[in-house]
Amino acid sequence: MFDSVYLQLYHQNMPTKTKISLENLEVAFASKTDAELRKMYLIYATMNNNTAVKLGIKMANFAFAIKAPIKGLMKKTMFGHFCGGESIEDSQKTVDELAAYRIRTILDYSVEGKGNEASYEATKNEILRTIERSAGDENIPFAVFKVTGLGSYEIMMKVQEGKKLSEKEQTSFNKLKARVDELCKAAFEAKTKILIDAEESWFQDVIDEMAYEAMEKYNQEHCVVYNTYQMYMHEMLQRLKSSQAVAAHKGYKFGAKLVRGAYMEKERDRAKDKGYNSPIQPDKASTDRDFDEALRFCVENHGHVSLVAGSHNEKSNILLTQLIEEANISPSDESVYFAQLYGMSDNISFNLSHAGYNVVKYVPYGPVEKVMPYLGRRAEENTSVAGQSSREFDLIKKEITRRRNIKA
Repeated sequence: MFDSVYLQLYHQNMPTKTKISLENLEVAFASKTDAELRKMYLIYATMNNNTAVKLGIKMANFAFAIKAPIKGLMKKTMFGHFCGGESIEDSQKTVDELAAYRIRTILDYSVEGKGNEASYEATKNEILRTIERSAGDENIPFAVFKVTGLGSYEIMMKVQEGKKLSEKEQTSFNKLKARVDELCKAAFEAKTKILIDAEESWFQDVIDEMAYEAMEKYNQEHCVVYNTYQMYMHEMLQRLKSSQAVAAHKGYKFGAKLVRGAYMEKERDRAKDKGYNSPIQPDKASTDRDFDEALRFCVENHGHVSLVAGSHNEKSNILLTQLIEEANISPSDESVYFAQLYGMSDNISFNLSHAGYNVVKYVPYGPVEKVMPYLGRRAEENTSVAGQSSREFDLIKKEITRRRNIKA
């Protein structure tokens, strides 16, 4: 439970737009008690050690496989830090705690399917429940889904490659498209918004096509459907601009979620194995440049584009606040959101929210043992992303020291 004293401090001395800082640790960790900070310290101390992370993931997976009683331990450590709960209802406490600090929630069902039609239907039905939950609740402004949770990526690969589908495959592909449309239609009817996650390049074109069809259907008056653009792809900036131009020409609102990207090693490895040029930017600086340029493009086209900026990069988040101010856009304008993952980059999320900007946290949920693949990737990503885990760890240590000095 968050500390009411810190909550009161959080709502005092709201900064002006020109005084935004992401370094205010009192604001960044306002929702955390001393005990919670110590727990975060232990989690990130572990995640700072790549060997410990890999070993811990293997041990946890093995423990679940033999049905060892570790669920309680996981809920108090990794799961409790990075996930909202085991169900939508179980996640309500997290939604409420974030809302107390003006941070909104995206309920992200993070259970990987089994790759059959029954699993795809079950995933679709769960996402429909997140849409129903978000309807009329300003604290849950978006739903989200991955297309691979609704259908076969192998079939999407064949479609992208222009290969002929068998009758059975065509039936499955039609069901996939119907599920995507059903979710987007449900969001439209619920008067909420829905994000379609980006995935691997070898079937992303098929996802894009479904996203644009849904935008044309449901984004006529307001932005309901958002597609995701991974800026670590060297052609993505131009693709973003071209897609927006098509939307403007056809007369529908354009929804864009910008991220740097999540499949870099897979993309490079596949390109090497298949003997084609890697679609990934040559270096991080190029990705940063295109991400920031994409922010500029979206803000410049603010009247037609709705933006969700998914970033843990402090410079990019500060840049977006400057672009918003220069364009005379209200920080609370619903067409611009900042987004981070739950359990990470609280210095960004809480300081932006404190300054009056729209902030959402991706809050994964699902049964503990079924969310393990997600948690494993999250832990490994934190150790592989340059400085991410160390940055989090350093901020936590500084806040613990700051509080200790106050009490001294």
